[in-house]
Amino acid sequence: MSILTISILVLLSIVLIVILTSVTKLNAFASLFIVSLLLATIALPGKNVVEILKQGFGSTMASIGFLIIFGAIIAVVLEKTGGAVSIANYILSKTGHSKAASAMGITGFIVGLPIFCDSGYIIMSGLAKSFSSKAKIVLPFIAFVLATALYSVHCLTPTHPGALAASGILEANIGMLILLGTLFAVPAALSAFLWVKWQTRKHTYEETEFTQHEIRSEERLPSVRLSLLPIVTPLVLIAIGSLLTVLNASDTHIALKGLAFIGQPIIALMIGVLLSLLLLKNRAIKTVNSVLESAIEKAGPILIVTGAGGMFGLVIKETGVGAYAGEFLLQTGLGLAVPFLIAFILKTAQGSSTVAIITAASFVVPMLPALGLDSETGKLLAMLSMGAGSMMVSHANDSYFWVVSRFSGISSNTTLKVYSSATIVMGIVTFLCVWLASFFML
Repeated sequence: MSILTISILVLLSIVLIVILTSVTKLNAFASLFIVSLLLATIALPGKNVVEILKQGFGSTMASIGFLIIFGAIIAVVLEKTGGAVSIANYILSKTGHSKAASAMGITGFIVGLPIFCDSGYIIMSGLAKSFSSKAKIVLPFIAFVLATALYSVHCLTPTHPGALAASGILEANIGMLILLGTLFAVPAALSAFLWVKWQTRKHTYEETEFTQHEIRSEERLPSVRLSLLPIVTPLVLIAIGSLLTVLNASDTHIALKGLAFIGQPIIALMIGVLLSLLLLKNRAIKTVNSVLESAIEKAGPILIVTGAGGMFGLVIKETGVGAYAGEFLLQTGLGLAVPFLIAFILKTAQGSSTVAIITAASFVVPMLPALGLDSETGKLLAMLSMGAGSMMVSHANDSYFWVVSRFSGISSNTTLKVYSSATIVMGIVTFLCVWLASFFML
């Protein structure tokens, strides 16, 4: 079978995934499995198709399984105990009501590190309404600032399933990617803040009815220091571990070996889980089991989809089309723009940032040598470029779009005009920052 025929089959398989997930609304795992099986059967007739599917699924689970489960546990504890609300109230007390939108943005950014953007928005949406009322600030400003702040870290940091699975596919350094993803999420969130502020400067938008979430009283909330502990501690440990790895200092002293060990993302997040349990007022086994079961229920579907994404990625890699496409695209001189554009097209077409970045990673990984991005630094930059692409455009085929609209009580037209346009700004600004950074990092 010619490389041209295989290339057409791979492109058709990606189109088929988009159709199955966005048009027919078929479950993402089912879509990825069906397409992976079809592509492997047709394009790889001389190979063990079942073994390739198993290897792709299993290797992805090995690289990201524990991280997703531990992250989900921290998120559930912050949600059930009111830790996220405690952080928001503290930041508002420091910024003042006049800067309520800034307080919401900072809260969304911090809370969004361990919590998925849709869960985070559901938890915080009632608080955004309360902040808007108290500060006399138009609701869309505060609501969309919160939405974009959560979204910025969701797309860029591998504490979230899409970036996590993609980093496993590219075999990128997860610790460094968490740090860089968090860093590049700052200009993404800041650009969205300025855009939303400008878009809402002259308008009073009609709000639709919605059920407001209970705002817990201060007496029932855990302390802000205790609430921040399971978020900040893993990040600090991962930063130290990554720094020791870069400096090759982890083998020089037993204490540094210990720091390097607890600085591994899995161990650091496990420590975050243990610290998060301090937020529980009732630490009986029954309560802890309830939290763990809730987290596992949330993590299960995400694990399955990301594993299926890794399976599809290995099938594409085995076809050899990625290397061929990489050599072709190298002649265009687009470089880092290639992973960005692939993720952007997939995101806009089918709606899910997670599926977009996993599929893009599967397509990009064989191209890395041809694009000059096969070094450790190159993989990190490729990952960040795909993260930027997976931000845009969040519109009506994205479930998060409807979470933002429904839970804020803002019409879909306004959400489309302000929030969706903000995701375009975020993606472009983030990619430009990554592109500029490449001149110093490569």
